[in-house]
Amino acid sequence: MAGPSGKPNLDAGPKLRLDKWLWQARFTKSRALAADLIDDGHVRVNGMPTTRPSREITPGDVLTFPQGRQIRVIRIVALGYRRGPAPEAQQLYLDLDAPSPLE
Repeated sequence: MAGPSGKPNLDAGPKLRLDKWLWQARFTKSRALAADLIDDGHVRVNGMPTTRPSREITPGDVLTFPQGRQIRVIRIVALGYRRGPAPEAQQLYLDLDAPSPLE
């Protein structure tokens, strides 16, 4: 879709704040904790570090962040509309972590 200048609008498509998505997908217990994780520089989007909780993400983005004692690598599949139950939240992402041989 072209913008007012006649150039393609690369910003078209669904987007959501990174802190809100981490909370909706149940990786953090609150948006404030998600924002702190991002502010502290512990989250990468598509391999690039970010410190802005307001960073917009889209389906297809890959996130890398610590969770407990492990580093999570996930691909966003959907943005979601609410913080629902865990089975619903698990439909928002694809876990790219290779299973550990010790698990």
